[in-house]
Amino acid sequence: MLPFSFILIAFALIIVAKGVVIVQQAEVIIIERLGKFHKILSSGVNFIIPVIDAPRAIDWKSQQRGFDGATYSVIQKRTKIDLRECVYDFPRQNVITKDNVSISINALLYFQIVDPKSAVYEIQNLPEAIEKLTQTNLRNLVGQLDLDESLVSRDKINQELRAILDDATNKWGVKVNRVELQDIIPPSDIQTAMEKQMKAERDRRAAILEAEGLKKSAVLKAEGEKEAAINRAEGEKAAKILRAEGVAQARILEADGEKEAIQRIINALENKGKPDQYLIAMKYLETMKEMTSGKDNKVVYMPYEATGILSSVDSIKQMFNK
Repeated sequence: MLPFSFILIAFALIIVAKGVVIVQQAEVIIIERLGKFHKILSSGVNFIIPVIDAPRAIDWKSQQRGFDGATYSVIQKRTKIDLRECVYDFPRQNVITKDNVSISINALLYFQIVDPKSAVYEIQNLPEAIEKLTQTNLRNLVGQLDLDESLVSRDKINQELRAILDDATNKWGVKVNRVELQDIIPPSDIQTAMEKQMKAERDRRAAILEAEGLKKSAVLKAEGEKEAAINRAEGEKAAKILRAEGVAQARILEADGEKEAIQRIINALENKGKPDQYLIAMKYLETMKEMTSGKDNKVVYMPYEATGILSSVDSIKQMFNK
């Protein structure tokens, strides 16, 4: 009788242990009662009826590294569904562009389960379904672009692919947050041609920049010479104007001085003689001085009127003596 009691107690403890389910944070468990959906266990301590209630497992594709260092995809059964954002690294695949160039692309997908019931009952293997859907739509998107467009349109491809996947996986209770294309690798011969094209383009840009530099240098030099010539011309103009003004002022001052001297002579001779004859005589003497200032100091001819002038000079001398 005692062993039977121990058996009953042990069986009761096992039943109680099976009936207590502890779920970690950000995880849920789908519970089926007699093979039919019953409820979703949230994080914390939960109680179920053993044998009658059982957790529903979900197929989950994960990647594991083997002993040879290679990465293998493994499908596992999981009873706990992780509600955190998951990242899935898709294997590299070949895609043909619009201009018939085969390129190799691998991508990263960030998704999150928002409806665990739909993720379990609406799709048989959620990660594999998302992978195949991503590969198919990626081929369609890249097939609409040329090679050059594919290399520079990563953001465009990411956004369009994310929108397509988010709409398609909405039925599965999945939210696709981001899609990132890691590498876009064209064939080796295409890479060589692209490198040559890039080098030629850089050489062309360098030649253009050098030509533009020489052009700007020549323009600046010509403008400098032009400004220098203008400045020199303006300087010469200003110098000539100043010289002309100086000569004019000198002439004016000389004329004023001569005028003043003549006026004084006239004032001095006004009551003692004829000032006009004196002035004529003085001018005549100056002219005679210029005529006799040559090397040989010879006078070629003398006008007849010179005797009258000399008499005038003599009279003027006598007047000053008085």
